[in-house]
Amino acid sequence: MSSEGSIVGERYRLDQPIGRGRAGIVWLAFDTRLFRTVAIKRMYLPVGLPPDRAEQARAMAMEEGKAAARIDHPCAITVYDVLPDGQDVWLVMEYIPSRGMSVFLAEHGRLTPEQAAFLGIQLGDAMASIHSAGIVHRTLEPNTVLLADDGSVKLTDIGITGGGPHAAYRAPEVARGAPPSAAADVFSLGATLYTAVEGVPPFGDDGQSPERPPENAGPLTGALQKMLRADPAARPTMDDTVHALKAITLGREQTAFIPPTAPALPTVPASRPVPAQQPNVPEPTQQIRPQQQPAPLMQLPVQQVPQAPAPAQPMQSMQPMQQPTARYTPTPAQRAASAQAAAREKAAARRRIILTVAAILCAILIGIGVSQLLFV
Repeated sequence: MSSEGSIVGERYRLDQPIGRGRAGIVWLAFDTRLFRTVAIKRMYLPVGLPPDRAEQARAMAMEEGKAAARIDHPCAITVYDVLPDGQDVWLVMEYIPSRGMSVFLAEHGRLTPEQAAFLGIQLGDAMASIHSAGIVHRTLEPNTVLLADDGSVKLTDIGITGGGPHAAYRAPEVARGAPPSAAADVFSLGATLYTAVEGVPPFGDDGQSPERPPENAGPLTGALQKMLRADPAARPTMDDTVHALKAITLGREQTAFIPPTAPALPTVPASRPVPAQQPNVPEPTQQIRPQQQPAPLMQLPVQQVPQAPAPAQPMQSMQPMQQPTARYTPTPAQRAASAQAAAREKAAARRRIILTVAAILCAILIGIGVSQLLFV
């Protein structure tokens, strides 16, 4: 049995348990070679197997860990290493402060359809990348989805068989013995999103009950019903599923999760009465868009839009009265003097013109006389 302080693979020191799944305990560990904090867990191996079968199980776990290490996606947990230690196989992963989706739903209730659609886009995009690498997730369910404290979404146990999928999220063909496939992952994603908005799995905890019609899925209903079809050939691909979920969130690009560790946002009515204000001291009112399904700690962003206050109207008694301006009217004497001045100005102008013309004529006559004296 592993305990705190134990060294795995002569490299990883187990510090404290941070989670538990069907496959065992997830530990917070320290990489003594690279000096970084990691998450590490012992991979599930069946007990009581003959030596040859046990060796085959260990080899298969090693191959699954190596395949998971090839996945590079923002919404997928990064696998750093997979290593044997005695009779065990350990998986070393990046450490992300987070909590499991199943824990979150148990503590805070179901999500709104818009939140679930956003979650489905993140998970579906990661799943499409996984499928393009030729890997099937096998065990997609709320227990393998992490809601990080920074608001991101992380998918874990990629391609890891472990203890097998939970019956409530297992595709019907897999339950009948068919191998896991990309279509089975689509079913598991649909069952996970259904649980997120309805609070219970679509076919009960055993996966064998009649399908429960969705009551809170809203615009997500059609997409969920397609993903949960019994015939795997009739289900949409993961890329088509992401496209459909993006259409549901069209116009709500800011839809996102608030980190689970953040304080809960208050749920307020769409409008509220504004108390009477004193004159000349206006106070803006605030309108907050109502939530369809209030979900503490994980809500659509609440947009507060302050309204510009109406300008204060001053009282009429405080407005200064404008006195009419008297129109200037000249006296008869003033008019006569002005007329005389204008006449004098016109006479002076005429005299200046006459003198100018006379000077020009004199100059012409003088020029003619001088020319006659010189050339006669």
